[in-house]
Amino acid sequence: MPFVTAGNPDLATTAELVIAMAEAGADALELGVPFSDPIADGPTIQRASERALASGTTLRRVLALVRQLRPQVEIPLLLMGYANPYYALGADGFAAEAAAAGVDGVICPDLPPEEGADLYGALEKAGIDGVLLAAPTTTPARLALLVEKTRGFLYCVSLTGVTGARASIAVGVEANVRAAKALSDIPVCVGFGVSTPAHAAEIARYADGVVVGGAIVDRIERAKSRDAAVEAVARFVAELKAPLRARA
Repeated sequence: MPFVTAGNPDLATTAELVIAMAEAGADALELGVPFSDPIADGPTIQRASERALASGTTLRRVLALVRQLRPQVEIPLLLMGYANPYYALGADGFAAEAAAAGVDGVICPDLPPEEGADLYGALEKAGIDGVLLAAPTTTPARLALLVEKTRGFLYCVSLTGVTGARASIAVGVEANVRAAKALSDIPVCVGFGVSTPAHAAEIARYADGVVVGGAIVDRIERAKSRDAAVEAVARFVAELKAPLRARA
């Protein structure tokens, strides 16, 4: 499940990236909604958000992009973003607009289920999965609640800290995933810090999905042109998917 910040560097490039990643083997895709204070994100995605905001990207424009892409992209499209932009449209208003655009899921890292009951309820009524996150520090009691309340899958954060590519997978991720899977049949996907095909292969031994964001956004940032960015990201997604195909 690749992640890209919508509007980085512009929405036209994002559209090309989404189509290329779907063709390269992505099973689902996260579109980051740019925000001025992305507290869960490291420097790479922070810079991507700044570029996207500078290019005029808004939540409504991201929704318009999803609507544009829907006839061409069959895999699930999820929004990954912070609570403020969602609530600026109102819980019911955002859910209705997201459903009309063709959004399949919404991830909101700064909105726990207790504080976001109205938003998550509106999403569920609209047929959209509200995906919750579990951290390495999540207690067993809290994990049971998250597993019960999440929809679509549980997003297992692999490390304590912000997003960004890492050299290795944090210790304890497998135990956390297995603890969640012992509580429910809900799929568990792992993200934060996943940055190589070897990481993807390791996580695939015990998890149902792998989320890769910072390493993809870094390739977009380093590319010298739009075409180069699309080519580099498509190649990387294919590399990430190769060991997962081998396990299928």
